[in-house]
Amino acid sequence: MFHSLGYFAAIFIGLSLGIMGGGGSILTVPVLVYLMGVSPVLSTAYSLFVVGSTSVVGASGYFRKGLVSLKTAIVFLIPSLLAVFAVRKVLMPAIPHELFTMGSIVFTKDLLVLVAFAVLMVAAATSMIRSKQAEEVLDEELHHKHTFNYPLILTIGLVVGILTGFVGAGGGFLIIPALVLGARLPMKLAVGTSLAIIALNSLIGFSGDLSAGTPIAWSFLLGFLAFALGGIVLGTYLARFIPGAKLKPAFGWFTLAMGTFILAKELLFHHA
Repeated sequence: MFHSLGYFAAIFIGLSLGIMGGGGSILTVPVLVYLMGVSPVLSTAYSLFVVGSTSVVGASGYFRKGLVSLKTAIVFLIPSLLAVFAVRKVLMPAIPHELFTMGSIVFTKDLLVLVAFAVLMVAAATSMIRSKQAEEVLDEELHHKHTFNYPLILTIGLVVGILTGFVGAGGGFLIIPALVLGARLPMKLAVGTSLAIIALNSLIGFSGDLSAGTPIAWSFLLGFLAFALGGIVLGTYLARFIPGAKLKPAFGWFTLAMGTFILAKELLFHHA
């Protein structure tokens, strides 16, 4: 029953990516954990593969239209790829199973990952809910910027690499503002460049898992990915008729509810 729901959710993840150009991948870890029964830490590895592969599909469409800034992507990826690979290969395997106890709650590695992920979901949801207002502010800021801000892009690249490595999410809601403000990219070019960065970041992070010896159930993972890619194909077609900007706030509220649910379940009800 739950597995069927999980595959349906994979289609929904792809659908939202196809229509909105991003955002849907934030649901990959919760779907894998709560519907497919995969452990939280392994889910972050699987998520990197799914997010990376789906982002390749999304980025290729933008690349064909000339909407990927290779110079910006390279500057961003230098610290980001190093960080994500180091986190997956060195840091994640080194974190002990049990970290500390707070009252009746035993903070395990799995719990830490889920709590960090839920916090990221809430942040991403806030960004999506305010997306129209934020995009207007970014476009306005764009006209006042005259230099390629290397320190900003390198710093955000490092932060995104660490976050992507730890929770298995793309971090587009952080990358896009950094590209607009730091590299003066127009919004469409920022979205395409962001997808290219997410694709490389996620797949390099996943290669860190492979080199660390993480066991991968390939048949399950490829099957899940196939449903997500099917959703992307359908979403890309529907994007001609459905404006993604209008869906983003609604999807943001849904993501906010999911993030709040995870925090409540893991920190309150699970240990009550």
